[in-house]
Amino acid sequence: MSRLPAPLDRLPFPVIGSPLFIISTPKLVIAQCLAGVVGSMPALNARPAAQLEEWLIEITETLAAYNQAHPERPAAPFAINQIVHKSNDRLEHDMALCVKYRVPIIITSLGAREDINAAAHSYGGVVLHDIINNKHAHKAIEKGADGLIAVAAGAGGHAGVKSPFALIQEIRQWFDGPLVLSGAISTGDAVLAAQAAGADFAYIGSAFIATQEARASDAYKQAIVDSSSDDIVYSNLFTGVHGNYLAPSIRNAGLDPEHLPESDPSKMNFGGDKSKAWKDIWGCGQGIGAISQVQSTADYVAQLKREYASARQRLLAMNYAG
Repeated sequence: MSRLPAPLDRLPFPVIGSPLFIISTPKLVIAQCLAGVVGSMPALNARPAAQLEEWLIEITETLAAYNQAHPERPAAPFAINQIVHKSNDRLEHDMALCVKYRVPIIITSLGAREDINAAAHSYGGVVLHDIINNKHAHKAIEKGADGLIAVAAGAGGHAGVKSPFALIQEIRQWFDGPLVLSGAISTGDAVLAAQAAGADFAYIGSAFIATQEARASDAYKQAIVDSSSDDIVYSNLFTGVHGNYLAPSIRNAGLDPEHLPESDPSKMNFGGDKSKAWKDIWGCGQGIGAISQVQSTADYVAQLKREYASARQRLLAMNYAG
């Protein structure tokens, strides 16, 4: 087992909901936490910037009230995602609010900074950093991150190309801290498989888009239900960083998903005016073939837990028979 700092050492279920650009709001975050998984959202989803404080108040007060009423079954903690990239001119402002409201988990992406990690540590917060390869993993830990999110092939949004088995085994050769696996995980079976491979937690994003609490259009949710991994396109056109997207949304934007041009990585943009041109391009991972309906977050997490328990029982039965 990994060395898990609080609050990661007492999660009721080993799943972290990934921060979904535009889609995650307090409504989804709170529903995830109450269902027993870490809920998260990008700080940049709050627009204008002043809205972030309103959202943090809503989340912290709602979860605190729930925990006071249910001390025997407290909610899971929540996380805020910070884009640590020069294009994010709100980083210092948003991080100061995270410190003020003592956000339990900070998820950093697209850059690692010692000062951001130190800010989280100043009040006991935990920092998990997105990485797509072992080199970036080393840098993140060297700069003070507490844990890693291994974004493997098949993950939605800004995904890597490494096999989850290759990425996890390389990281586990030197790192025994918190490790989260991202990449085409949509079922309880896959959550257990992530742990068997060496991760502590599974990172699930696309499946939560197809929930009632997600701030996504009905067409987006239905496209996830109707699509499979064959409908996922890997491109850097939309933000300057390679990611996975739903082909139907690319066609609706008047582009050919099979012949997309390459973007200049130096023009990366995450949330500025340029991003509005692609607001209807739908990020999604390869695990959507297992998503058959739009349902509440509570029902989806309950499904995950049933599948997880069933997979464990099958595994135990196999071991006993062997």
